[in-house]
Amino acid sequence: MTFSARLTTSARLITATLGLALTAGISMATAGAAHADTDTTGDTVMLKGATTASYYWDDSSGRNGDTGLPASGKPMQKGLAASPSWPLMTEGYVLYKGKKAPFFVGDRGPGTPSNRGIMLDLDAKTFAQLTGGTFNPDTLSVDGIDGEGHIKVTYVITKWGKGVGTKNHPKPFSTGAWSVKDTNPAKPLTLTKPKPQAQSAAIMAV
Repeated sequence: MTFSARLTTSARLITATLGLALTAGISMATAGAAHADTDTTGDTVMLKGATTASYYWDDSSGRNGDTGLPASGKPMQKGLAASPSWPLMTEGYVLYKGKKAPFFVGDRGPGTPSNRGIMLDLDAKTFAQLTGGTFNPDTLSVDGIDGEGHIKVTYVITKWGKGVGTKNHPKPFSTGAWSVKDTNPAKPLTLTKPKPQAQSAAIMAV
């Protein structure tokens, strides 16, 4: 094989390798692109934010400040949360120290505490799960958390309820936002992911 033939063969190999690397990089970039309004689990993200969350458990027994059955008419259960302004049956999840817990809005509250920025009342069982405590069915409280009744959480709304209420960041109960039909809901979030480095890494490797 002549020198020029060897050179031509080498050039073809380099070109083919570059072509494969570029194609792979483009394919990976396309596959890795985030859908405009979904989170990493494929859920639609309508709203994301942070707040302080408390907990409660109303089973209509009258114990521990129980105010009766939840406003939605749904029985008290794990995953049922109270909001001072979101529409009933709104769905989402909270994140706390690497833990994730789903919820739906089945009740109204917190009341006065929402004026101090406590904008979500989780059910006691979910609160126990997130904090590592234990739900006490006798006292309707959470044991093993040194009396800590509030935690900072990130909330993600994946579906709005159809009734009255604010379809945006929560507002204090005293504003009456829970009783007003929202005609201007928050726009779904556009989530983006870092651009994959596969393309540039593949080129450098060649």
